[in-house]
Amino acid sequence: MIDIDTINAILEDNGVKLYDTELVEENEQKIFRIYITSDHTITLDKCAEISHIISPIIDTNPPTNDPYFLEVSSPGIERALKKPLHFINSLNETIKLKTKDSKKIIGKLLNADNEKITIEYNGKKESLKYSDINKARTYFEW
Repeated sequence: MIDIDTINAILEDNGVKLYDTELVEENEQKIFRIYITSDHTITLDKCAEISHIISPIIDTNPPTNDPYFLEVSSPGIERALKKPLHFINSLNETIKLKTKDSKKIIGKLLNADNEKITIEYNGKKESLKYSDINKARTYFEW
């Protein structure tokens, strides 16, 4: 299985950070995605460079026993927020979330720790445990 610590070290040596990974199946093909972030813009050239560097390492410890494709990309301007660290790193940004009881909220992320978040929307503040959140992402109003 993939050694995330090794991947993290390689990414940091190349000026980027690991944001998230996922193994998905699309059109009957497995895709292992590595999302990277940086204090600078993530370009296609940077993604290609990182892919070229880590591909041989991942091939020695693949994420699945099945054939797969490796994709390296930025998580985008509207990033999925899945882990407490994602929320912590998104403080003071606008986020959009859906709670387990299907409530939809768009507001400013005021606080986040390892247990819960505090969001301000419609003139009020609300704290939510991560277990109460079904889906969340940063939100950019176009």
